Amino acid sequence: MTNSYFLMPSRLSYFFVSFVYFVVTGLSLAADPLTKQLEIDFGRDVASRNLKGLATRSDGRVLPGPVFTDLAGPKLGEILWMLRPAGPGRFVVGTGPDGKVQEVTFNPKDNTYTVREIADVPETQAIAVQPLSDGTLLVGTSPIAAIYLVKDGKNLARVPLPADSVFDFLPQPDGSVLAATGNPGKIYRLDLKKLATAGVIEGKAGDDKLLADQGVTLFGEIRDRNVRRLARLSDGRVIAGSSPKGNIYSFTPPTSGLTAEASAKAVPPLVLQENRDGEVVDLLPVEDGGFYAAVVFATDTVSRLNRPADPKVADPKDKPPVVEEKPGFVGRSTVGYFSAAGFTESVLTKTNIAFYRLARHNGWLLLTAGELGDTFGYDPVARRSLTFAGSSSSQLNDIASLGDGRFLLLRNNAPGLGLMSFTAAPLRELETKRLDLGQPGELGAFRFARLRGVETTGLKLQGRTNFGSDELEGWTPWTDLTVSDGAFAAPGLRGRYVKFRLQITDPASDFQIDKATQYHRPQNRRPTLTDFRILTPNFGLIPAGERPANATVTLGQMLFPSPRDTKDDSGDKRKDSLLSSQVVPAPGTQLIFWTVNDPDSDALAYDFSIRPDNSATWTDLAVSTPDNYVQFETGGLAEGLYLTRLTVSEQAPRPAGQRLRYTFETDSLLIDRTPPVLTTPAITRSEGRWLISVSGRDAFSLLEGAEFVLNNGTRETVTHPADGILDGREERFTADIPEARAAGATSVEIVLYDRAGNAASTRLPLK
Repeated sequence: MTNSYFLMPSRLSYFFVSFVYFVVTGLSLAADPLTKQLEIDFGRDVASRNLKGLATRSDGRVLPGPVFTDLAGPKLGEILWMLRPAGPGRFVVGTGPDGKVQEVTFNPKDNTYTVREIADVPETQAIAVQPLSDGTLLVGTSPIAAIYLVKDGKNLARVPLPADSVFDFLPQPDGSVLAATGNPGKIYRLDLKKLATAGVIEGKAGDDKLLADQGVTLFGEIRDRNVRRLARLSDGRVIAGSSPKGNIYSFTPPTSGLTAEASAKAVPPLVLQENRDGEVVDLLPVEDGGFYAAVVFATDTVSRLNRPADPKVADPKDKPPVVEEKPGFVGRSTVGYFSAAGFTESVLTKTNIAFYRLARHNGWLLLTAGELGDTFGYDPVARRSLTFAGSSSSQLNDIASLGDGRFLLLRNNAPGLGLMSFTAAPLRELETKRLDLGQPGELGAFRFARLRGVETTGLKLQGRTNFGSDELEGWTPWTDLTVSDGAFAAPGLRGRYVKFRLQITDPASDFQIDKATQYHRPQNRRPTLTDFRILTPNFGLIPAGERPANATVTLGQMLFPSPRDTKDDSGDKRKDSLLSSQVVPAPGTQLIFWTVNDPDSDALAYDFSIRPDNSATWTDLAVSTPDNYVQFETGGLAEGLYLTRLTVSEQAPRPAGQRLRYTFETDSLLIDRTPPVLTTPAITRSEGRWLISVSGRDAFSLLEGAEFVLNNGTRETVTHPADGILDGREERFTADIPEARAAGATSVEIVLYDRAGNAASTRLPLK
């Protein structure tokens, strides 16, 4: 609070400007609705790893989804690159940094697996693997790009390529296989019969012409550095995705009947999509001749994938491709659909999440991702993205179908295998993230917008609250919310942050649960007095009429209402009335103004009271007024110091039992009608100047200044006393007037003011 503030009656303009400022900044706002609503969008507010047997959709709904299980079993390797099916229940996995290839046999009865090493190459990274129908295995390596043909654990052939890495294999209908390489970005055609007779060639390769004798010919090449992924469409076209630009290319193989010389030439690519700073991580053909492409875009020059340098690599130039995702990946991932006609449609985008692989399940598109081990999906019929149950690992590098609604997934950080099952789940459960109510409050009803295929009796809902934002500390125990009036509630739950756990106990196989709304009542906080002003006496306020209510509403206000649109504007009307009110001289009138801030914007009423300093009896000057000012006559009050108090009471729509009432001790009010006493006036003339001085003393108030009025019209106002500080009830003021301004004057009137606006005067002759 500020100290009492007084003004001289002659300074009306200063008082008016100050009064308008305080009114503009000080009025209380009209009351907000007391009940708040928190919308719970399950697609936004539930993390992937907090889903069990459920899926959330981008429109906020909950649907049946898969169960994700991190499988325990034998170790596969430190870095797991690629997972490829090798037969019923069998898969091969390329690993690093030991350059081994493991065969995984999955047992669906008890969700276990066994591991058998089937290949070991001298290079540190076995990135690309491709089982073949005759039982042999193709392995592509890094940091030296080499093609291995392996059978029964023995390396039958090794052909080094003029590149750094082999990233992908693609079997062709004619029995050949395409191999994608990086640095440079090329695609080679492998003649498996010739490759089988090539033998193990040590060292690094020569140019492309020398490879032809080993069954390796150039199929195509691109200007981008790496060919990351390959796929074949139903019309025979080969599509390729690159990095670090992230372009997507199409290669049309030569038709039959060409000469050997013509068919040996590289196929020229067509660019289907040009990108920048991207990596095509997967390509997935579909039956209609189109395909899906997943592209990751990084926002810096550092690779999306990162891990410590391999200690086995002696030459720093021969660093292998990296696998572990850079902590705090910053970028975005997109999935686009490329129609057979050649046009592209973006179907899914995620920020700060890196995609890895694509798969299909019952028309849904499945995606594995990094950062939090997320798994996502896309429903092309509903045109909505989906979030599935995820892994405790930070990356899901690859996915392969088990053929019965279950998928085997490759995990990294920590490395291992996971199982995603879309079969009937014994437990369907989700847990929301930490939700912020905005301020501490009491929880009310939890209502679902709509339930389809399931009833409230088939749901179990629990909640917990916290006054702090820590994810682990300070939470209440999980509390069951019971069903009443079609909603869930648990009286007594209070806090600033809240989490919910939802279980579907109904065995329904198909259902949809829409968004939910949590109703809550914020804590009722005490109003605070931020300003209190006792203005100069002898001025009054003539209130203007209130402005009429606004009867028009715009479409924008209906579609996008602001918080102020829902308020009662009676406070605004009073504010406008005060701003347009007139301030006029009114002897004997005292005006007092205050500013009270209610954090919850409750409607407020005020009681203002005074009492003499030497009395215990309070006199109410205003009772239950909605205005934040009071004016009253002081003629009936004895002179002296009065104590003041302001009582603030919350009003409707706040229920009576919840209203707060608080009394503030405010500044003292001085009633002073006694003018100061003038003493020892003096007039001297020296060196062409008149020096006119006067002393004065006031019984109650501090002195404000003096005016010296010559009878020739010259007026001089002095507010700076002789001792240099205006701080007492007794002061001396001196006017220094040049003789030229006093020409013709024969007398001077001296007026002395105090801060209560009282004045005393005397007239002296000029000699």
